Amino acid sequence: MASAAAQAREADRMLSAVDALPVKGRAPKTWYSRDQFGKGWTDTDHNGCETREDILKRDLVDVKLKDKCDIASGRLVHDPYTGESITFTRGASKIDIDHVVALSDAWQKGAQQWDKQKRAAFANDPLNLIAVDASANRRKSDGDAATWLPPYKAYRCTYVADQVAVKKKYGVWLTDAEKAAMKTVLDGCPDQKLPAG
Repeated sequence: MASAAAQAREADRMLSAVDALPVKGRAPKTWYSRDQFGKGWTDTDHNGCETREDILKRDLVDVKLKDKCDIASGRLVHDPYTGESITFTRGASKIDIDHVVALSDAWQKGAQQWDKQKRAAFANDPLNLIAVDASANRRKSDGDAATWLPPYKAYRCTYVADQVAVKKKYGVWLTDAEKAAMKTVLDGCPDQKLPAG
C-alpha cells in the first residue's frame, strides 16, 4: 500500500497531466468518417497480425487461435465497462475493441488537422484500445468523460487516466466540461498512475 505522501504525489501528477492538456471548444464533425483514420486495422508492430487480434490476445484469457493471428475463442474475465465475464467466439462475439478516446471525439478535438499517418497510428495504438462489452461500447458511442463513463465504477479511475494518457500523447484537446469531469473522477483516485504512452 502506498504511503499517504506517495498517494498525494500520484494524485498531483494525474491532475497536473489534466491541467497540461489544452482546452478548447469542440470543432465541427464535418468530413468525419472512420476511413479518415485508415481503412480498418493495421499491423503497427509488424508481427504479421492486425492490431485487433493483438488486443484480443492481450485482453482475453483461455485464448484459442484459428490460425497464427485470428482468435477463435477466449474469455474477457472482467469486462472493464460492466464488470461482467464475457465469452468471445469468432463470428458471434459480444466483445468490441473500443477506442478509449473515440475517433470522432479526437476528430473534433484536433485530429482533423493531422496527417493520415498520425491518424492511423492513433486508431491502432494499443494505449487507446481495449476489449470491452459490445453493448456498453455502443452506448458510449463517441462520448467523452463529460458525457459517458463506464457503468462499472471501479474502472473509472483507470478509464479516465487512459484517456488523459492518450490525449497527452497525441495532443488531443479537452472541452471545459470534459476537463471538469476528468478532475472529478481523478479526485477520488489517490493511487492512479498515468499510463506510459
